[in-house]
Amino acid sequence: MGQEVEAVRETDVPGWDNSVDVLVVGYGVAGACAALEAHRAGARVLVVERASGGGGASAMSSGIFYLGGGTAVQKACGYDDDPEEMYKFLMASSGAPDASIVRSFCENSVAHFDWLEAQGVPFERTSFKGKAVFLNTTECLFSTGNEKLWPYKQIARPAPRGHKVAGVGENAGAKAMEALLRTCNAEGVPAIYDSGVTALIRNDEGRVVGARIRQPGRELFVRAARGVILTTGSFNLNKEMTSKYLPLLSETSEPLGIPSNDGSGIKLGLSVGAATQAMDGVIATASIYPPAQLIKGILVNKRGERFVAEDSYHGRTAAFIMEQPDQTAYLIVDSEIFAYPEIETHQHRLIDGWETVEEMEAGLELPEGSLQKTLADYNHYAAEGRDPFLFKDPEWLKPLDKGPYAAFDVSFNKSIYLFIALGGLKTNAHAQVLDPRGNPVPGLYAAGACAAHIPQTGKGYASGLSLGPGSWFGRVAGRHAAGCR
Repeated sequence: MGQEVEAVRETDVPGWDNSVDVLVVGYGVAGACAALEAHRAGARVLVVERASGGGGASAMSSGIFYLGGGTAVQKACGYDDDPEEMYKFLMASSGAPDASIVRSFCENSVAHFDWLEAQGVPFERTSFKGKAVFLNTTECLFSTGNEKLWPYKQIARPAPRGHKVAGVGENAGAKAMEALLRTCNAEGVPAIYDSGVTALIRNDEGRVVGARIRQPGRELFVRAARGVILTTGSFNLNKEMTSKYLPLLSETSEPLGIPSNDGSGIKLGLSVGAATQAMDGVIATASIYPPAQLIKGILVNKRGERFVAEDSYHGRTAAFIMEQPDQTAYLIVDSEIFAYPEIETHQHRLIDGWETVEEMEAGLELPEGSLQKTLADYNHYAAEGRDPFLFKDPEWLKPLDKGPYAAFDVSFNKSIYLFIALGGLKTNAHAQVLDPRGNPVPGLYAAGACAAHIPQTGKGYASGLSLGPGSWFGRVAGRHAAGCR
């Protein structure tokens, strides 16, 4: 889809090729959930998908759903959580401007988990207690955000909320999508593939009433009597948009997603007067862990100063590294905790080893005395089990005083940071797309990554805050568009 998109007036439609109640554009997790709920509510539904089959970027994900409030898995694994604690944490950490959206997600999280299982999405009653980015096992529950980080642990009771489907590796999300698509197919939800929506259609009153669809060799006009739901994914793969909205990305940054994550849904929304939100938000990752022992090291910038608690969620750490002078950062370790970062694709380079801190400071070309002071202060308080500067948890504190020392280059413009855009169409708690005045665009809904995420920046992200809210608000959109209030 080109950069410029224009809506089509209903009076210019040559004729309707099909008429449905709810048209769902995109068949990832949000689209599948939207279509299923609208169909079950009695609406005539059609799903339009650009690819040759369903799944979207959700099927390429690590399959983590951020859910909490006391899910069956949390209870089985012995963790105490409730919706209010989840809400307090997300409001404090995410920067979400609409509390009603966060409240809806948190208060319905337990029931939504049960719903996902009822559709066949597999979750074990197991947990992983270590620090990981993704799991190469089928274990389910683990900490995937900043719940244990200061100051959030003082605001809300920490609990692990990352629920990974019972798949293995970086693309475990395929297991979730297989189940949801199987359920959609079993219940007769209609879908067409190799079909791209090129324009929304609206009537003289400004209501979205359908879409123009391009298929190989022909063009279709489909009427949607009750609403169009956009679930088209993010704009990660659109270089023009990422250059415009995410200027801090470096040449070594690589987008996570699939080719159709080109911002098409956002552009369709803009064509009918929609507002956007958090378009400069991005979650990037090039984690220093595993192994977890590296968290006991320190991260310093080119001034030899620490700037983030090293036990932060890897996306939060990346967001701070992105903002450092020249986007430069080094991971400093001593001989007791030395190890190579295990995710080799991030390409954190070992710079060298040194016998003394003074030699390391000179080797890294840091200001004279800077690293020496940083380490002296850090070691002094680490020996007492505290970090009065950045409040790193005592679990990860140890004096770095056992030479020789080593440094890894984890700079944002040197290592390979993978990223997801967090901005998109502005929506309300009913998943209705809003205009710049905060009023719903009649007949238009959005869910998933083409809508603005709950977390507005990478500093407030947690793994699973795409699939979790995306699937929930997909359901919300489907029900609301079908007429359930």
